[in-house]
Amino acid sequence: MKREFLINILFLLAINGLIKPFYLFGIDRVIQNRLSEGTYGLYFALFNFTFLFQIINDFGIQYFNSRNISQHGHLLEKHFPGILMLKAGLGLLFFIVLTLVAIVLGYWPQYQWLLWMIAFNQLLSSLVLYLRSNVSGLGLYRHDSLLSVADRLLLILLCGYLLWFSPWRESFRIEWFVMAQTFSLLATALFAFSILKKQIAKLRFRFNPAFLWLILLKSAPYALAVLLMTIYNRIDGVMIERMLPDGKIEADIYASAYRLFEAGNMLGFLFSALLLPIFSRMLKQEAPLEELTWFSFRMVAAGALTLIIGLVFYRTPVMVALYDNGSAYSGQVLLYLMLGFFAVCGTYIFGTLLVANDSLKQLNRIFACSLLLNVALNTWLIPVFKAEGAAMATCITQFGVLLAELVLCRRLLNLSFDHITFIRLLAFTLLLLATGVALRLYWPFVWWSGFFIGLAAGLVLAFGLRLIHLKALFEKVRA
Repeated sequence: MKREFLINILFLLAINGLIKPFYLFGIDRVIQNRLSEGTYGLYFALFNFTFLFQIINDFGIQYFNSRNISQHGHLLEKHFPGILMLKAGLGLLFFIVLTLVAIVLGYWPQYQWLLWMIAFNQLLSSLVLYLRSNVSGLGLYRHDSLLSVADRLLLILLCGYLLWFSPWRESFRIEWFVMAQTFSLLATALFAFSILKKQIAKLRFRFNPAFLWLILLKSAPYALAVLLMTIYNRIDGVMIERMLPDGKIEADIYASAYRLFEAGNMLGFLFSALLLPIFSRMLKQEAPLEELTWFSFRMVAAGALTLIIGLVFYRTPVMVALYDNGSAYSGQVLLYLMLGFFAVCGTYIFGTLLVANDSLKQLNRIFACSLLLNVALNTWLIPVFKAEGAAMATCITQFGVLLAELVLCRRLLNLSFDHITFIRLLAFTLLLLATGVALRLYWPFVWWSGFFIGLAAGLVLAFGLRLIHLKALFEKVRA
């Protein structure tokens, strides 16, 4: 287990736990409520549509670069200028392909400018992630932690003014939100570049087709993995909007539930971003992996189960409190998404380990099967259950991916199966369920007090069952 991992994951969780939830529920949620019904649903569908083509813009470069720089930091000065030039060319291709497909699907010309604005933000987002992969690859984890919240912090300031203090706050438009994203991402990219500039003696931009082709070849397996993951994670929003007569409304409902999924998903994603360079170094040094892998899984699983079980009992009150159109139906959408959230958290640990091991060929087979399963389930369930059907499909798909990755880690890395961890997680789940039932039956006060008591109980139980071992954690931090 690495001392640097413990220190930085605590720092990362602390700052992200403050900034990103406030953004999601204090800004993003308020914007959805402020807009007319279906407007945010359209934005959500267009955002997911542009995200499907991020593979062209990124082509797996972020994952390849994070692993490569963490193992060979001296290559930064050589690779950085060339990859920036490559990303500029890929960005142009991204816009061309996106526009052509948008015309075919009927998004053009009605939503032309909004689509282009969102697409430009995707380009900036990809640039920020590439720059961050260099920062984390060099071991500058605390700088990377600050970069992980910089764009959201700026969005809070900009959109906070537009929503509550500007003279035009009552006529807020979705275009303002998108333009605020543009400014925030651009500023974050400049901040990241300024950090990297100090690590590079001199930038030499030279067009070297052979080098660019080599980077594309090395990134190709990562590109395929990103493409497959992106499609089965993002296609549901597009399918809802395109397949149903009231698609914008149903996409609006799905987006409202997905926001809580995204808030919880922050936990697993942060672990993944920090674990990838650490796993890569450990594999190169042939260090034992079991302790860090299962320690990480126990922490993320405990957090996920606490949130999930709380929402099992309070999903409808949560949705009604958060959204003007919240209902028991949107609560059911949330329930299925959050059940799948547990599997997603697991894939952030075991999938990251497989990426660090360069097991892309095997991973891509899993992702290809998962994509076929997800599209088939969406095609069957969306016409019948609408947004709830898409959430069901997501849940089933994510558990399939997790199980396949566990088997692959056992086969390729001889990762031992930690039976004690799963026994503790089972006991943790049963005790949390019993706590939830008791609170619903015997707690006479407002629902939200019972919800937060359940979350606090989860934290206490996690320490009590040593899913989070406080003494061991502090010993490692002091080491």
